[in-house]
Amino acid sequence: MRATSTVTTALACLLAATALAGCGAGGDSEEKSAGALLDEANATMRKLGSVTVDITNRTPRGSVTSHLVTDLGSRCRSKTTWSAGGTLEQIRLGETDYVRPDRAYLQKWKKYPGATGEQRLWVKTPVDQAGSGVGLTSCERPFDSFGTAKKGGSVRVGDTEALRLIVTDKADKEGTYTFYVAAEGKPYLLKTVYKSAAQQTTTAFSGFDAPLGIQAPKADKVLSVPGGSR
Repeated sequence: MRATSTVTTALACLLAATALAGCGAGGDSEEKSAGALLDEANATMRKLGSVTVDITNRTPRGSVTSHLVTDLGSRCRSKTTWSAGGTLEQIRLGETDYVRPDRAYLQKWKKYPGATGEQRLWVKTPVDQAGSGVGLTSCERPFDSFGTAKKGGSVRVGDTEALRLIVTDKADKEGTYTFYVAAEGKPYLLKTVYKSAAQQTTTAFSGFDAPLGIQAPKADKVLSVPGGSR
């Protein structure tokens, strides 16, 4: 009877190969912690050659949306739109920025009331490494873990099954971060949501390792700025 019982147990383990816990020394019986899952997702994102990032930030004063395609290094293209009016486009290629604000952006945010025509030209200027180019987008993104993570169950993000990880941080007692990590295929970070009393920011990631196709504007659409002045 003991031999029969042993064979039966072995067959049960083989038939339940997708649930290996408890079926012998070869199984990984320890489930990953929320922190380990988040670390794994961030490490996967840092290895990408390209990614698309869509951000919506909502506050009682209005919202800002941005669409960014980037190699996470030195090449990217972005478009930022304010619900209060104004759009700013940017292309960064290595050490060069091409920037194109629309008329509403110049009037409202740069206080140029005389800007009455549509802005069809791109302004070409060196990248300001000192960071004084306020409002411009960096191609880099910090995929770093922080705070304390706990699991929040499974959910679908679009067509992908995902794990929800909820993160709180002592440095931000008012806000909560929710990270959605793909449970199918590579553990990509699919979405993050930050919520506080003052704002809600949703960041969605897609186009993992997709071709960038970022090019400089045509020469007749570019206005160079001497000395890199913005």
